[in-house]
Amino acid sequence: MTETPNYDNEYDAIVVGAGPAGSAAALTMAKQDLDVIMIERGAYPGAKNVFGGVLFTPTIRELVDDFSEAPVERYVAEKKFSMLSNEDETALSMKPGSWHEEPHNDSFTILRGDFDEWFADQAVEAGATLITETTVLDVIREGDDEHSQIIGVETDRPDGRLLAPVTVLAEGANSLVSEGAGLKETSDAKDVAVAAKEVRKYDRDTIEERFNLHDEDGVAYHYFGEGAVPEGFGGAYIYTNKRTISIGLAYSISDARSNPKKPDEILNEFKNHPAVAPLVRGGRLIEYSAHAIPEGGYDDVPDLVHNGAVLVGDTAGLVLNNGVHLEGTNMAAESGYHAANAIADAIDRGRADEAALSQYPEDLENSFVMQNLENYSWFQDLIGQEEEFLFEKLPTAIAEAEKEYFRMDKEPKESHAKKAKDIVLQAAGGYIGAAKRAWKFRRLLS
Repeated sequence: MTETPNYDNEYDAIVVGAGPAGSAAALTMAKQDLDVIMIERGAYPGAKNVFGGVLFTPTIRELVDDFSEAPVERYVAEKKFSMLSNEDETALSMKPGSWHEEPHNDSFTILRGDFDEWFADQAVEAGATLITETTVLDVIREGDDEHSQIIGVETDRPDGRLLAPVTVLAEGANSLVSEGAGLKETSDAKDVAVAAKEVRKYDRDTIEERFNLHDEDGVAYHYFGEGAVPEGFGGAYIYTNKRTISIGLAYSISDARSNPKKPDEILNEFKNHPAVAPLVRGGRLIEYSAHAIPEGGYDDVPDLVHNGAVLVGDTAGLVLNNGVHLEGTNMAAESGYHAANAIADAIDRGRADEAALSQYPEDLENSFVMQNLENYSWFQDLIGQEEEFLFEKLPTAIAEAEKEYFRMDKEPKESHAKKAKDIVLQAAGGYIGAAKRAWKFRRLLS
């Protein structure tokens, strides 16, 4: 590790973290001729970053000059949602023909180590500076008061203080600097998920044969129920890359604390499920990772601006998980973009205080990011009320009902249909219970 030259106040902004949010912010500011420095703790951008594996690209595609050069793995041509009981699978699959056409519904599987490095390079080519293998330890304030102006950061490099008018905190879900500086509170365990993920290597023909793929198309399979994550609110997934498959799961930390099995044990059980094992058998493990996911939703978003600092991406809890929509990378990039514009405007006016940066939360509030989070703010509370029904009773009941409905014997079809309906109704609490639950979940499809 070498001594850091003195760059104090040579930059307009410091960006902590070179993931989608940080690089989007750096790229947007650099394009507006601001002097920006990105600080990445990994050996390269993406080296420390973990996520499921699907990147949503509307904002990124608009920010970069040529998205066709981006190192994506496959575009998502099929989405499947499966309910797993301990032995059975009931699935809904979607393969819209338009997803084969550019921009492929802006949904791509990626490997973060490749994509994040490329995206950060776009910011560097626009004029930003990137330093790696450097950990930000704390922010530096002008005074002792917790509301005093943030004027830079302290890093682990010798003489590692770096001063600049604005600091963008894009450090991800493990936002130790932001929490340590009192810019956000530590989330409750019920508002954070623990995730475990494997990346397994196969030859390309094996992947394409198992998932019926051709050329650059891929799949995103999502699984719920006891066969995916037993005794907990969560789900599992399989995403196909060119020569690897991403296999993972996520469930709430509060459930993890009460479950005697560790995340890697539950992941192994998921891989051995009869509906999953034929898809993932064999291969060579080339990566295992675990990370946290903020799931507090709209009500858990902290104050986004402070005197001399803004919070973006996962650091700000900008993740949407309502069981149908699993999004974060698009929200991260969008937040970085809006934060950068607000900073550029503030710097142009010679200011960096909270009021001068307030355009960022105002713009984000009017964007799809906060609108989606607010629209689904009811979801977490409802899941807490209906966890046993959604993740245990319903998948088992549907599996039993479908077996009854399609049973081949000499009994009339009408009799099998009635028995199947009774199985589902019993799990839902009868006609009244089913009607109440249908009313509760009607907004899931809105």
